[in-house]
Amino acid sequence: MINHDFFDISLSKNDDKQVISYRSGTLVYEETFYNGALLSSGYNSAGYPLNVLMSFPTRLNKNDFCEPFAFNIEIDGQSVDFDLEIENFETIKNESNIESVLTFKSNIKPIIIKMHTALDGTNVFSRYFEIENTGDISLNLSRLSLIAGGLETLDRDKIYSSDVKTDEIYSIGYFDSDKWGEEGLFNWHRLDAVSTSIDTRFNRDRFRQPVIFLRNNVTGKIWVSEFSYSGGCRFTFDLNAQNNTDAHLSFKAEITGHKPLYVIAPNETFISPEIQMGLVGGDLDTAVNELHAHIRKSVLNVPEINPVNLLIGCGMGAEHLDMGEKICKDYIRQFKEMGGEVFIVDAGWVCPKGEQVEWGNYNGLNVPNKELYPDGITEIVDYCHSLGLKFGLWMDVESLGKLCPQFKENPEWRANNILNEQTERFIDFTVKEAAEWCESELERVIVEYKLDLLRVDYNTSYRDYFNMRDTGTGVTECLTLKHFYAVYKMYENLKKKFPNVIFENCAGGGGRCDLSQMKHFNHTWGSDCQRAPKSIYITNGMTMCLPPERVDRLFAGMGCHEHGSLDLQLRNTMLGHMSLNVIAPMGAEINKNLMEFVKHSTDIYKEFIRPMLPDCLIYHHTPETDTAYKNGFSVLEIASPDKTKGAIAVFSTENNNGNSIVIKPKGASISKNYKVTLDNDRASFNISGYSAINNGILINLNSAMISELILFEEN
Repeated sequence: MINHDFFDISLSKNDDKQVISYRSGTLVYEETFYNGALLSSGYNSAGYPLNVLMSFPTRLNKNDFCEPFAFNIEIDGQSVDFDLEIENFETIKNESNIESVLTFKSNIKPIIIKMHTALDGTNVFSRYFEIENTGDISLNLSRLSLIAGGLETLDRDKIYSSDVKTDEIYSIGYFDSDKWGEEGLFNWHRLDAVSTSIDTRFNRDRFRQPVIFLRNNVTGKIWVSEFSYSGGCRFTFDLNAQNNTDAHLSFKAEITGHKPLYVIAPNETFISPEIQMGLVGGDLDTAVNELHAHIRKSVLNVPEINPVNLLIGCGMGAEHLDMGEKICKDYIRQFKEMGGEVFIVDAGWVCPKGEQVEWGNYNGLNVPNKELYPDGITEIVDYCHSLGLKFGLWMDVESLGKLCPQFKENPEWRANNILNEQTERFIDFTVKEAAEWCESELERVIVEYKLDLLRVDYNTSYRDYFNMRDTGTGVTECLTLKHFYAVYKMYENLKKKFPNVIFENCAGGGGRCDLSQMKHFNHTWGSDCQRAPKSIYITNGMTMCLPPERVDRLFAGMGCHEHGSLDLQLRNTMLGHMSLNVIAPMGAEINKNLMEFVKHSTDIYKEFIRPMLPDCLIYHHTPETDTAYKNGFSVLEIASPDKTKGAIAVFSTENNNGNSIVIKPKGASISKNYKVTLDNDRASFNISGYSAINNGILINLNSAMISELILFEEN
């Protein structure tokens, strides 16, 4: 494990060059300012500055890359990556991090560029830009790469002991699908000697999380990059190599959309989205755990979203058809017995009885339907509180249904798409009155209905928010950046007003789980797809890009009950943030054996697993979806950082025909002894950490779609 107590940023001058060295954990990244341009000079994963041997620095050769620039900014069709002057360089350091601000003046356009880079001791750093328009006319921002330039050059003669083909050097890992219900389906892919781009949201649907991994298969290094942005993002790699020649690899992390991306008014300062970038020497989970450590420490770190409570949410919505007061109270009692801690009324609470599945048409009403709740919804709130449960309510505040008065009264609130067609219900937050109304409605609902939890949904087409309009600058621009900045500001304002209300994010499932959206949310749905085995693969992948305590997974709802054993369905929620649905409809006798197992599992979650989650390490034993399917097993593990305890969920997939698997805990220590419990038999045995790690624990699962839960604790 990498220690997180070292970080430093320094600027040194060498002849006609100035070098900025960023060091954090064992990551070293350097940039060189030369002849008016900031160039990417390379990385090291073992902590060595690139001039550790001062006469033989290992910085990249600028001539090996067509675009060696460390960032790309284009204004009015002109690149301003070069012909820059450094005006200032400053660093701010405290006990937990260090941030540098490098200020440039452009000699091409009337702009000042401030590049912010923050280190926190992890092997991941953050970066964003301020671009100030110092002129007297508006400027069109049409290209923005937050990180760019060379990653590395490999000299084959010096490194390779065998003839490695060009397409075998690197692999890129990402989520294959951008579709609903397929979030987090991760695989590695070879990187060919061409330019390769992976898009999220713009040019693709919105359900691919904007994160990428790059693995050097020869040297074992892994880069990771993740955008903090809800709009269009693109990762691009360019591998310039032929067999038996040096390999030059460059990279761009780019904001995408229709052009211009943003119009910067005179005297306005545009602040870019943030990018996270890191490098480790190690395996995928080394990179994942460094990313998680960075996210916990420096990104999702506002006190109001502390995930330590991780209350078990229990919801009912339109899938139950009747959402009235009587059935709510019946289910509240059932959830209480199951071990639930928050009762959430989901989509449909504003609809007439029998029309809950048409909730989209009623979006914006935000008043409980009197037929369903004749005494008002606070009757249910008070009933929850009387039983010791908290109360939550669902809203899709960013859209207007056609039956909402504002739909007809304020048509200008709804955005037009790129073809100038009015969107079905998508609210344009660059319309000030619309944004103010949405914020006031959320505030009213939180106060009036005494919410302990607010579940925010977001059901729209990704095409809706890449709309174009003149916002007063005289230029038709893409509104995506301005729209999302206004959305983020709304949730920031509300979270500050209601710090004790749990904010739960949901976007048609995993359609907006990026770090910028999550900055003011306690946790998020990773997907609405709960059907095994796909739901298992989704849990596996979404806990790569977000720490597991932030990822909600559901038992017994949204198709969860259709496939797989009861234990598999429930255990798929237990290494993240657990959510429950009912196990029997109203009026039916509850199967006492089902109830006993659910209660047993929620007790394990509360007493053993939940205390670990806020700072746990996570290990993806079977990270690739395709390999998990082929081999018949998916295995996920969490463990405490001090290696005193951990939990491993073992799932047989749809391709398993009674095979066994040997599990070697990755979160154990060879120097400790452990009590191991196999939950299927509720039986325990003692084993040394040395034996567990080297010989493993044999698990027999005799059919597809069943599971085992392994708990280990130092004794």
